[in-house]
Amino acid sequence: MSEHYDVIIIGTGAGGGTLANVLGRAGKRTLLLERGNFLPREKENWDPDQVRANGRYVSRDTWYDGEGRPFQPKVYYFVGGATKMYGAALYRLRPGDFGELRHVDGLSPAWPLGYDDFEPWYTRAEWLYQVHGTHGEDPTEGHWSKDYPWPAVSHERSIQQLSDDLERAGYHPFSAPCGILLDEANRQRSACIRCGTCDGFPCLLHAKSDAEVIGVRPVLDLDNVTLVVDAEVQRLTTGPSGRAVTGVVVSHAGETVTYRGDVVVLAAGAVNTARILLRSASGAHPAGLANASGQVGRNYMTHNSSPVVVIAKEPNHTAFQKTLGLNDFYFAGDGRPWPLGNIQMVGKSSMAARRAELPAEVAGHAVDFWLTTEDLPRPDNRVTVDRDGNVHLAYQVTNQPAADGLRRELTTAMSRIGIAADRVLDQNSLPHNPLAGVAHQAGTCRFGADPATSVLDLNCKAHELDNLYVADASFLPSVGAVNPALTVMANAIRVGEHLLERLS
Repeated sequence: MSEHYDVIIIGTGAGGGTLANVLGRAGKRTLLLERGNFLPREKENWDPDQVRANGRYVSRDTWYDGEGRPFQPKVYYFVGGATKMYGAALYRLRPGDFGELRHVDGLSPAWPLGYDDFEPWYTRAEWLYQVHGTHGEDPTEGHWSKDYPWPAVSHERSIQQLSDDLERAGYHPFSAPCGILLDEANRQRSACIRCGTCDGFPCLLHAKSDAEVIGVRPVLDLDNVTLVVDAEVQRLTTGPSGRAVTGVVVSHAGETVTYRGDVVVLAAGAVNTARILLRSASGAHPAGLANASGQVGRNYMTHNSSPVVVIAKEPNHTAFQKTLGLNDFYFAGDGRPWPLGNIQMVGKSSMAARRAELPAEVAGHAVDFWLTTEDLPRPDNRVTVDRDGNVHLAYQVTNQPAADGLRRELTTAMSRIGIAADRVLDQNSLPHNPLAGVAHQAGTCRFGADPATSVLDLNCKAHELDNLYVADASFLPSVGAVNPALTVMANAIRVGEHLLERLS
């Protein structure tokens, strides 16, 4: 292609979509390359059978595990990336997550930057994505420079009762930060109708604060922003010195097209970003682009997560259930030698298939939780590619004893507020596939100050290249125990401001 861009962004999810918003509004000539297309707005968006049981929007990719066995990952290629299906739970990492943490299975490394460095960018991301929340309720929360733009989404009756009961029992429930386009004080201004289908479903009303709605669409009418869909990046090329990316080679409409720009930013997701770099091996970069350290693809993390369904005594008629969180067990303390993780409500709609497996007499009493324990970065948990360019994902879950402990703590908490422990159904009785569930994929191109142990510098530029950046969850040195989306969005704004300074 003859046109030259200031910045080419590969991927339109939490990182790429947010970065496009920053650069596009600043007038930079920005090209967005998206492997998928726009997710269709159709009645099936809210159909549990279509979305959950039939996997209507799941990519037909085939990946391979560490033993070479094929599996279908739950990845989504649309404008907006994985945020089209996320639950819009927009948590900050806790200050302690940025330091070294000792876990039952080893160490979670310290970050090269701290919470104070990220706090201003968290605030900007919360305002861009219109997050609803209440600062100060959760004792593990860090300081904040500005209140949330919107008050916390109110609990419905059953969840309010649950929150009150937990507080009386000595726990510290808090309002979960949620990104939805809702104005509870003025329903005429609300796009969101609190239908409860955020978690794991696309929003038919475009009322979820996803990267398409918030990041990409607002800049598409600008003359300086170009979006190309159905554009799968195959590899990146460099000049003779190997110090700069000179071309982005793309399969589009049955043809191979090469795009060129001053700066190239990978935001294709932790697995596909690593895949593109590894497939871009050349004489100057025989192990893959930006991979002199051998770290590209390594330290893959997701989360050690599991659903837990609690059967309450009273019926649960809640529609929008994802409004409560509990971090009392997030870090070690009170006799706990290890961090355990985060407890939050999960959208009822996303549990529909699981509730169908419950006895009819108890299904209407189900209260649905999601438990998240930190997954540690391990060098052998990694992405590789074979000679045909296929993804191989070798992965073993970490911190399982801590995940089991978190489930026991929830069981104890439910018993203390009057829900019998034997009415808790855990992940052992519900479907759970840690390898295919790649929603929180992270860590394959960690950032750091030392080129020998990291792929990216502190501005998320590849150590070995002058114009290659990464703006998705690949940069994370550790993943904490909360949803990573807001951290990716905040970092994308940070990288965007750096690029604006560079390009000026």
